[in-house]
Amino acid sequence: MPTPRRSLADDIRGRSDDELSELVLARPDLARPAPADLTSLAARASTRASVQRAIEALDRGHLQVLEALVVVGGEDAAAEGPAGRRERLLGLLGLLGVDDGVGDDGQDGEGAVVDRLADDLWRFGLLWADDAGVHHVVRTVPEVLGATVAGLGAPIAELRPSLVARHDDPAALRETLGEAPDAARAMLEKMAWGPPFGVLPRNPTGDSPARWLLERHLLVPVAADRVALPREVGLVLRDGRLHRETRLRPPALEARSVTLVDAVAGGAAGETLTHLDELVAAWGAEPPRAMRSGGLSVRDLRATASALDLETERAAFVVELAHAAGLVADDGEVVPVWAPTADVDDWSSSDAGRRWAGVARAWGDSTRAAHLVGRRVGSGTSAANALGPDVQWPAVRAIRREVLHELATLEPGSAPDTGSLRDRLLWRRPLRPDAVLSEALEAVLREAEWLGVTGRGALSTPGRTLTASLPRPPAIRDLDRRGRATTASGPGAGGTDDADGDGLAEAMSRLLPEPVDHVLVQADLTAVAPGPLEGELAAFMRLAAEVESRGGATVYRFTAESVRRALDAGWTAHDLVEQVRRSSRTPVPQPLEYLVGDVARRHGQTRIGAAEAYVRSDDESVLDQMLAARELAPLQLRRLAPTVLVSAASPAVVVEVMRDHGFAPVAEALDGSVVHAETPRRRAATRRRASPAAVSPVDESVTRTLVAGLRTAEQGSQQRRAEEEAREGPRIPATDPVVTLSLLRDAVAERHGVWIGLTDQVGVTTRHLIHPRRVDGGRVWATDEGGREKSFSVHRITGATVEG
Repeated sequence: MPTPRRSLADDIRGRSDDELSELVLARPDLARPAPADLTSLAARASTRASVQRAIEALDRGHLQVLEALVVVGGEDAAAEGPAGRRERLLGLLGLLGVDDGVGDDGQDGEGAVVDRLADDLWRFGLLWADDAGVHHVVRTVPEVLGATVAGLGAPIAELRPSLVARHDDPAALRETLGEAPDAARAMLEKMAWGPPFGVLPRNPTGDSPARWLLERHLLVPVAADRVALPREVGLVLRDGRLHRETRLRPPALEARSVTLVDAVAGGAAGETLTHLDELVAAWGAEPPRAMRSGGLSVRDLRATASALDLETERAAFVVELAHAAGLVADDGEVVPVWAPTADVDDWSSSDAGRRWAGVARAWGDSTRAAHLVGRRVGSGTSAANALGPDVQWPAVRAIRREVLHELATLEPGSAPDTGSLRDRLLWRRPLRPDAVLSEALEAVLREAEWLGVTGRGALSTPGRTLTASLPRPPAIRDLDRRGRATTASGPGAGGTDDADGDGLAEAMSRLLPEPVDHVLVQADLTAVAPGPLEGELAAFMRLAAEVESRGGATVYRFTAESVRRALDAGWTAHDLVEQVRRSSRTPVPQPLEYLVGDVARRHGQTRIGAAEAYVRSDDESVLDQMLAARELAPLQLRRLAPTVLVSAASPAVVVEVMRDHGFAPVAEALDGSVVHAETPRRRAATRRRASPAAVSPVDESVTRTLVAGLRTAEQGSQQRRAEEEAREGPRIPATDPVVTLSLLRDAVAERHGVWIGLTDQVGVTTRHLIHPRRVDGGRVWATDEGGREKSFSVHRITGATVEG
């Protein structure tokens, strides 16, 4: 005979493999780490942290149905049955009497949509169904939603149990409210839609509105100066509706038609690739220091923005994009700097389309929010730095993907209205703060435009390919024309799998302008590149000239500073002019030759070298002996003046080596005073922590393997339990503390007994049958078999099992 379903654990044990897989895919935190059996899976699914993650992923439609089910409750489920509960549910949602069939527009009626949303919540593990098919809310859900569900107060049974009979009749409450004075009615109206609490006046008069409401128990005192509006009264004030507006379907996404989308996107993508090349070149020559926190200083970010000729906000995006794509990283040295990685060479040698595909995929997968740079994040006292830990915000990846998937629902060439897109995202994420989501939306749209994922606000052709390759957020569930809930989860869900990026690279390659291998040098010392430069010519122009303007054609200007920079890099005046002559389709003008020659004549007239130490003596013969001593050859001594030598070794090494070979030097300070030796103090260098290993995603393959293992483990557990009970009574297995707490809380809610294994101070374990009454603060208060009240420390309970 099958076990009756009376909890989430019983419900999960009765689900099919496909239903278990869908549960884990919708809530991937249940699979990390892998639970031991189905009981552990159910216990984890009912923990507060897991339930909170699941609720935060709900859209407004699912959330409103869940809140209504919480208010409906489950005390009278057996008496009213599924039909009665459904009627109450529809009444709370303001949908009584709606058509459950298919309308003229081909969509299911609102009543059918409610049923489907409730089924979704059951698949998510936020509801469990009994043998009669009645849905019950998981015990932890009301705790996560809080005491004021949808702005309603607590029921009168919790506020004042003795008044339950007075509030059972909505008609009587409505009649009492009809007699309320205008001032009292106004007070109730302010509390009707939440928050359901009020503060009493300090000196109430005898006929004050508050006193009138308190005397008729329409308000209940909860403190010396605070009152609460009971849930039953709030529902009457709301005319039986739980929400001001029931919104089970996402709002429409308004859009406008635009042209030249791909052309604009291709130009933006080319600019971004140029900025990345310039960033890598600049940081390869002079890498900026990494801060102690791991970020990039504000001064270095401003210097980078100036070098790239960008605003600071866009420069931060380019820096974060390069980091996400693995083009720059902390080198991990004792004095760390942000430098290009070894992958830059392979990336730079690839064609432009493949280079863009790599950074676009990195942007889609990144959990860093570049728009937070320069702003205070959380409770921090200072602004967030680029590449720093404060910019890490995993939620931005889900928002980014949701925005792209919403744009993909529009026809090609359609740009969404930002306001309607914001409303749609707020419907998707009703628990996310409005200001935070609006700011993130603007940032995602701005970055997508910079990257070329969109053009003039509409999704470009490469942008659609990128969106199709990105995982669709598991929480997104759309209602198609028939009202059926469609889901997609797991890597690649909702689109194509383009792991190598070939399709993405090809889509962008068609939009990027063809690279050119020449420039047009003009008499005013400028050179015009009629297209993007790549390879050696691009590197030469970045070195020998300054970028004056960008666009379809890039204008470079030769200056004395840029020519000197090329000479510093090892170019001769002749080679520099010849390189310009080979690269230009126009003759090299005389002003450029004069500029190069003039700079070359002055270049190197004064020389500066490096010396770690100097040796001076008034006796020139002593210095002659030092130069002649073969033992001192490793010091690389060189005479600068009759009485001065220099060495490439440090002063301490020079002193030590000379003393070892019969000389008696002393060290001196900059002012010529003698430096006396001190006892050295050695310090160990600080080691950098290795980054944690990446965790593989919970996809369909992982889920199938997990469910198969859970099913096998559950069958083994049932068999062993049956054998133990047949031989020596109920066996108490060792359970995870999370499972133990879940079983105890379920026992409190459902008022049934639990067998526990309890270890004493000397390690002896005994079995006890208890009926838990309360679980709090690491202890459980319960009555034992003799009816005596006792408390037990949860950490001493080795395992628990439900009373058979």
